[in-house]
Amino acid sequence: MPSFDDMARMSSREMIESLTRGVGNARITVGIVQDGEMSFTVYGENGRVRPNREYLYDIGSISKAITGHLFARAIYENRITLENLNDSIDLFLNLPPKDYYPTIRRLLTHTSGYKYQYTYFMPPLLSPFENPFYGVTGRMVKHHISTVNLSNRDYPYRYSNFGISIAGLVLESIFNEAFASLVSRYFQNLGLNSIRAGDGRGNLGHHWRWNSGNPYIAAGGIVSNVTDLMKFAQMQIDQTLSYAEYAHRLWAEVDDVDTEFNFPELGIRQDAMGLGWFIDRSNNVISHGGATSTFCTFLAFDRDAGIAVVVLSNIRTRIPAWAIGSRIILELR
Repeated sequence: MPSFDDMARMSSREMIESLTRGVGNARITVGIVQDGEMSFTVYGENGRVRPNREYLYDIGSISKAITGHLFARAIYENRITLENLNDSIDLFLNLPPKDYYPTIRRLLTHTSGYKYQYTYFMPPLLSPFENPFYGVTGRMVKHHISTVNLSNRDYPYRYSNFGISIAGLVLESIFNEAFASLVSRYFQNLGLNSIRAGDGRGNLGHHWRWNSGNPYIAAGGIVSNVTDLMKFAQMQIDQTLSYAEYAHRLWAEVDDVDTEFNFPELGIRQDAMGLGWFIDRSNNVISHGGATSTFCTFLAFDRDAGIAVVVLSNIRTRIPAWAIGSRIILELR
């Protein structure tokens, strides 16, 4: 993998060529939204442009931004209030009595104090490409919530799959609907039929399987093609989804967002959190990246400039999608 400094000297096309060098099954799809127009390009081995075929990708942690967006929808539908975001999760979940449980806001901004994930309650990984969360249930997560003791405060930023899985359970309680069903219904109503919970099927191979009711789907289990993610971004840019603004607000300031999605060498820095979204205040960019065993993804948009970028890759190694996408955002300005 090239160093961050090396990547900072590359154009986005050079990154794609480096990423796909010698990879015969490479399928890197880059979508661009600009001035209300959408287009995408598919790159194969050695960066060669391929026919514009739609591929289905596991979008990984971009699912977290969708989870945050669904809370914005819940506010719009008067299922919860803005004030409820600062309420304890035991207002919505049936949990054993305890002095303190985290708030929804802290879950969605990764300031709850929960660890990245608690591996000792997760089933064993059976193959290199298997979903490490497969087999987790809501009951397992709720039981583990009761065993972790936290203080009533904003903790330093710590990226947490576990915390977002709990947020997914809260959404199920708010909508009285399974998370996978909620996602499908919501996006089908928008005409975005490819955005749904993953089921192990797709046209690129090694898609993660998910057991029914797995709360980690909210953290990393959604799939999509490039067109639907571009449309989703455009709807937020042009205010078709006006309530998305609730998720775009600054809900937590973060001095040092130390995640693999952060590339200050490329001029992009995440220094705040919305509801499930990373915010770069200096560049006015809202974004999220994601990865599974074999997929790497990125979605970012600048509402004021009217631009968005989607990068979907079936290569996890070498150059990540969020490095390519961050470069493209700067190249479009």
